[in-house]
Amino acid sequence: MANIFIGGAWPYANGSLHLGRLASLLPGDVLARYFRSKGEKVLYVSGSDCHGTPVAVQAIQEGVTPGDIADRFHQEFAECFKQLGFTYDLYTRTDQEFHHRVVKELFLSLLANGHLYKKEIQQTYCETDQRFLPDRYVEGICPVCGNRARGDQCDHCSTLLDPAELSDKTCKICGNPPTQRTTEHYYLALSRFQTELTEYAKTAQGWKGNAVQSTGRYIKEGLQDRAVTRDLTWGVDVPVEGFEDKKIYVWIEAVSGYLSASKQWAAKTGGSWEAFWLEGKEKITAYYVHGKDNIPFHTVVWPALLLGVGDLHLPDRIISCEYMTLEGKKFSTSSNWAVWVPDVMSRYQPDSIRYFLIANGPENRDTDFSWREFIHSHNGELLGAFGNFVNRTLAFIDKSFEGCVPEGNLSEEWKRTIEDLYLKSGALIEEGHLKEAIELIFTYVRQANKFFDEQKPWVRIKENREACGYTLNTCVQIIVNLSNLLSPFIPFSCEEIGKFLTLEQPVWKFTSVPANRKIQNLKLLFERIDISQIEKETSLLEKQKL
Repeated sequence: MANIFIGGAWPYANGSLHLGRLASLLPGDVLARYFRSKGEKVLYVSGSDCHGTPVAVQAIQEGVTPGDIADRFHQEFAECFKQLGFTYDLYTRTDQEFHHRVVKELFLSLLANGHLYKKEIQQTYCETDQRFLPDRYVEGICPVCGNRARGDQCDHCSTLLDPAELSDKTCKICGNPPTQRTTEHYYLALSRFQTELTEYAKTAQGWKGNAVQSTGRYIKEGLQDRAVTRDLTWGVDVPVEGFEDKKIYVWIEAVSGYLSASKQWAAKTGGSWEAFWLEGKEKITAYYVHGKDNIPFHTVVWPALLLGVGDLHLPDRIISCEYMTLEGKKFSTSSNWAVWVPDVMSRYQPDSIRYFLIANGPENRDTDFSWREFIHSHNGELLGAFGNFVNRTLAFIDKSFEGCVPEGNLSEEWKRTIEDLYLKSGALIEEGHLKEAIELIFTYVRQANKFFDEQKPWVRIKENREACGYTLNTCVQIIVNLSNLLSPFIPFSCEEIGKFLTLEQPVWKFTSVPANRKIQNLKLLFERIDISQIEKETSLLEKQKL
């Protein structure tokens, strides 16, 4: 047994979530639901990143305060996650006093341990806006790949950058070329962790391939010290005399949210955050779930901070997905080329969205969201395979056996098959291979449909009612276990099955239902989506494009 910590990436509270971002977050909830059904102790936390530069930029564009923007989108995120069935133990936000306090404590601990030092630097300054520019306010040409990049990181080649390295620089606010001014900041001596992080990355297990490759590249190139304070007005105050007009840099502050959220959860519930963080207390496995653009912050920066504080558990499993495109083109919030989560939630079942993003998502390679594939996925897999098997089995019992599960005896072969499915799909989930796990389970959904067809209960009931009952009893036992197995992925429909058959909470082990149990309030799990909807949705997408 292990205590399972799951840290979900913190979305910037500067605009609505789109499906590409959701695809990188959803694996966290699948993992949390799975481990809880196994009986493990789980702490699953995340929150809205309210201090990031994108929030401040959006506030300037709208002529409101950053807090106004953060409030609006934090509430929207929380509601979307609730509707999608995310089971965070705590979903919080970074612009809270609790988070500020923990980040300051971490900063002072790093300072006391000798991992921070002061340095005078030339920082980008905008004469037009009369302000120092945070790295993300600066854009220019990446020195590595030649593409347009932000001052902190290139999205094209994932190189961590400093604004001074960019050529053809412009200010993101006004578009004018910035100048340089002298200022003083604290730096994290990241280079001193080169040996420890090299060894850590070398021995890491359970990391996605993209995390292994990009982390190896960062380490091979040599880790560079990075500024941990910035001349900003929005963020966490630097708790050092003489730095009152500066803030702790968001790249160190946001990842610290995993620890602050854990401590906040403990303060609210009386739980033990230490059980998920302190080395030597109990066995811990820590999962971090995010997109590939966040890899270095979770495999280099955050481990360095944890090592710098001392005795805190490092990330074990890095679940870092690739990118998802939309109808063959990159998601673009600026061009409004996106499927926005609040919008899609208003028209489609949450399980349809969850299923598609796991079964067809960018787990190991870039994938595409198309309305055609989404609607065919719902109609073909959820409705045509899973929903069809559940509904025709239970409807037949409802009609021909007075709604009571008939007598029966599950064969040893079926029982072994189901038990094997728990073992194999569970192992895949724990390794972060969710796509393979759900594909494996649906292989058995199709086998179950084949069994139903071969047994022909609609014929057999006329010839041998008892034998027909045995067939249907077998199908019910399969349904109960498929409901357990699929509950981490499509929880809402599995919850409905639980109501039909008066089941307990999902458990990750073979489960059976006794004969004569009454089926309650049977209804269809899924409705067919008319394929004319494909054209309607693609047309709407084109019309919304800016």
